[in-house]
Amino acid sequence: MADNYLERRFAQYEARKAAGVKPRRHTSGAQPAVALRTKHRIILASQSPRRRELLRGLGISFDVRVIPDIDESYPDGLAPQEVPLHIAHAKASAYLETLAADELLIAADTVVVIDGEILGKPHDRDAAIGMLGRLSGRRHTVVTGVVLATAESVVSSFSVASTVDFAPLSEVEITTYVDRLRPFDKAGAYGIQEWIGFVGVRGIEGSFYNVMGLPVGRLYEELRRMGEVSL
Repeated sequence: MADNYLERRFAQYEARKAAGVKPRRHTSGAQPAVALRTKHRIILASQSPRRRELLRGLGISFDVRVIPDIDESYPDGLAPQEVPLHIAHAKASAYLETLAADELLIAADTVVVIDGEILGKPHDRDAAIGMLGRLSGRRHTVVTGVVLATAESVVSSFSVASTVDFAPLSEVEITTYVDRLRPFDKAGAYGIQEWIGFVGVRGIEGSFYNVMGLPVGRLYEELRRMGEVSL
C-alpha cells in the first residue's frame, strides 16, 4: 500500500512538473521582484541551474561563462570543510585571463560532508543509493566556498556551512527518488529542493540556499560590503 501511494505521488509530481505548474517566481523567464544595480558586469562561473536560479532570485543580472575540465583536485591532507573554498579558488584562477576590466566573477563549489568524509557527485545508480543510505536518519554538513574575482585578482572569498538533519528513508523512497530524479549531478546525491528534500529533511541549521548550492544571503552581504550592489 505504501509503495503504491509513493508511486501515485511521484506520478502526480511528474505530471505537474511536465505541465509546468510552478509558482511564477520560480520560472526562468520571470523578472525578479527586486533588481539590483551592480558596478561590474557579473559573470557566473557555473553550469548549475540551481546557482543560476538563486543568483537570478537575488535580483542580479549576470552572464554565464563555463570553462570545461578545470582541475578540481585537492591536497590529501586538506580538511573536508576547506575543500570547497580550495576548489572555488582553482575555478576562479582558470577564469582570470578571460575577464574584462568591467567584469566580476563569481565562482563556487559545494560539498556534502559526513563522518569526516566528502560525498561528491555519484557516478552511477548504486553510488547514489549508497550515499542516500548513509545520509538517512542522520545529520550531515553542506559547505559552499565562494570566490569573487576581477581581471586583476581575487577580491573576496568565504565559505558557509549548513547542517542538514535527514529523517530515516526507506529503501523504496531512496530507489524511487534515484530512478525518477537521477541526482547524478548533485553532491551527496540529492537536491534539497526536490522530492527527497520535501519528505526527508527534518530540519536545517544555517542557510537553506547554501544547501542548494549558493549562500545568497552571505553573497549579498559581501557584495554590499564591497560597494558592488545597490538598489
